[in-house]
Amino acid sequence: MLLLTFGLIGVFAFVQVYSVQAILPLLVRDFQASAVQVGTTVGATVLAVALTAPFTGMLSDALGRKPIIVGSVFFLALPTALMYFVTDIQWMVVLRFLQGLAVPGITVVTIAYIGEEFRARAMARAMSVYVAGTVLGGFLGRFLLGHLSAVMHWQQAFVLMALMNLLGAMLVWRILPASRHFVANPQVRSGLQMLGRHLRNRSVLTACALGVCVLFALVGCFTYINLYLADAPYHLDTAALGNIFAVYLLGVVVTPIAGRLLPRLGFRRTILLALGTSLLGLWLTLLPGVPLIVLALAIMSSGIFITQSATISFIAHKVETGRSLASGLYYMAYYSGGFLGAWLCGLAYAQGHWRGAVAAVSVALLGALLAGYRLLPPKAA
Repeated sequence: MLLLTFGLIGVFAFVQVYSVQAILPLLVRDFQASAVQVGTTVGATVLAVALTAPFTGMLSDALGRKPIIVGSVFFLALPTALMYFVTDIQWMVVLRFLQGLAVPGITVVTIAYIGEEFRARAMARAMSVYVAGTVLGGFLGRFLLGHLSAVMHWQQAFVLMALMNLLGAMLVWRILPASRHFVANPQVRSGLQMLGRHLRNRSVLTACALGVCVLFALVGCFTYINLYLADAPYHLDTAALGNIFAVYLLGVVVTPIAGRLLPRLGFRRTILLALGTSLLGLWLTLLPGVPLIVLALAIMSSGIFITQSATISFIAHKVETGRSLASGLYYMAYYSGGFLGAWLCGLAYAQGHWRGAVAAVSVALLGALLAGYRLLPPKAA
């Protein structure tokens, strides 16, 4: 039951984060917006996560784990409900930014909770289930909003999405056990000292470098593939675009594989193998035909999911004190990469259409491969 709880937390954390990707063509139509402008509705959320993640970690180290997690799931419903009143793209970006403020209270603190309450293989298993939940949440957000927007106005659909988060807050409050091994550290000075140690920790910095590249690739790819498939010659509607994200369900299956690969291959080999798989999948999206593109997206995203699971397990394994702050730094880098992916890939898409976006994402994945090869320790270490 506890493992299921972590999966549910992952779902409710990410059900709103990327949901707007399924309706980007509608935002272009309703607000007469450019590709870069609608891409900013994705980037605003991940930017908010990047800016607040480290501070959320410090707050959680002082106040505890469960109250922050439950409160953040509840807060996420508020700006989601306010989407009903959106009148222009700027107001949409503001509310998407507010959504992002709630996410670190779920993601960062849950990773710290798992790192404190579990050890060794149990920790890897719990982390994999949590990441699988985030993958499922990412799919459900896009899938539900895409299909709801096909039968009602997308602003009304956001109200139903907000009710989902309210239900999630009540479920997590009821079933998540209180921390058993949490020790409060309310002193700001000690938190800043821990921050300094983490910024000199090679393991934390390596994870951050991987995080920047990985979410750059995922956000850049899955944001602008929607505009590509909504345009000629494919002309997919929002429901069909929502169905495209069914490839995320594959992540629910492949992410736990990371928990099995890590003891056998080690962090370095697992991450390099996963990144290489993602790069291959990305290049295959250049082939014509929706079925081939969907298969390519499945391959690309599977590698990203395994990389993410292995990287956050690497942090939990290597960092023994100040885990919440270390996770916050990782997510700061991770979501900074997502913001850059939404922005820079938008510029690349405007100049070179989908091939331009693929080129930008390729640079990010090659950077991750280089960082993993040069900085991750071999298995023997």
